[in-house]
This record gives sequence, structure tokens and C-alpha cells, in this order.
Amino acid sequence: MKLKMAKNSLFAILLRSPWWVSLLIVAAIALVSGALLSAPYAALAVIGGFPFLVIGAMAAWRQRHTPNPDRVAQVLAELGAMSWRAFADALAQAFAHQGYTVTRLNTKSVDMHLCKDARVTLVCCQRWKAASHGADALRALVAAKEAQGADQCMYVSLGKVTENARRFALAQGVHLVCEDELVQLISRVGVGRDLP
Repeated sequence: MKLKMAKNSLFAILLRSPWWVSLLIVAAIALVSGALLSAPYAALAVIGGFPFLVIGAMAAWRQRHTPNPDRVAQVLAELGAMSWRAFADALAQAFAHQGYTVTRLNTKSVDMHLCKDARVTLVCCQRWKAASHGADALRALVAAKEAQGADQCMYVSLGKVTENARRFALAQGVHLVCEDELVQLISRVGVGRDLP
């Protein structure tokens, strides 16, 4: 049985926070324990900070490839300035770099057909510059996935995906590739390659 952590528990919040926040808590526990308690009790209190050390290590591991938010904004602006052809070429190269065989399609709901290890993924990305993305484009993508018997599908966007569309994507298994994930994917082929 898999246990699920409460979304707003202290540890869940620390996992979403920068890793060094947990280490500051460990340092604070050690300093306060050393100052207020006698030696044998201070050592026990410091051991109480161990879970925060573990959470800090987990957060650091998760955040190791996360780019700087300012750099993400810069790369997203570069992508937004690209033509459709340049963006689609860069995206196709990024998928090929991950080992996919990429076939470009020119349909209303699917732009790329990816194949890797006999698994087919359909990608919709032609509305990547839209300011907001609703569930309509996702419905068309899911319908194409079912019609073609694909294993999965991805929707790529620079703009915000509405909450309704996010719920639909979660329910239908549509992988949303936006913001940080898009920057990490596309930076492998030259755009924003020097992310910190």
C-alpha cells in the first residue's frame, strides 16, 4: 500500500521549497539544542533534525536539473519569437535526441508521431504560442490517440493551460509539456543550452 503525503504538510511544503530551506531548519535545531540543552539531551534533539536533513536531500535531488526561473522566462521568450517551422524543427530534434523516431504530420490535432521501443506517442504543438490553452485541443488530441491506437499523447505549450484543461489532461492521460519541462526538453538541442 502506497502512503500519500498531505499536500500542505510541513514535509510536503519543504519538498517543494528550495533544498537549502530544510538545511537551515537542521542548523537552527542544532544551534538551539546546543544553546538550551545539556550535552546528552542536545545530541538527542539534534537527531530530531534528521528528517529535515533527509527532506533537504530529497528536495536537492528533485531540483538538481531545475533551471533558474529567470532563465526559464528568457528561453520561453526565445521560443515565442521562433517561427512555427523553427519551433517544430527544434522540438523534433529534442525528441530525436531522446531516442524517438519522429514523423512530422500535418493534421489539425496531431503534429508529430513519435515511436520509441514500439510505443507510439502523438504530439500536438501547433498552438504553442496561444496565450491560454483550453480542453478543446486536448479533446481532439485524445480522439486522435484513440483513433490511431497510440499509447500516449503530449500537448506542448508556452502559455498557461487552464485548470479545466489540466483536469481533463490528468483524467485522459495527456502529458502536458510546458514551462520548465519544455525548457529542459528544448535546451538539449541548442535553445537555452547554457541553463544554470
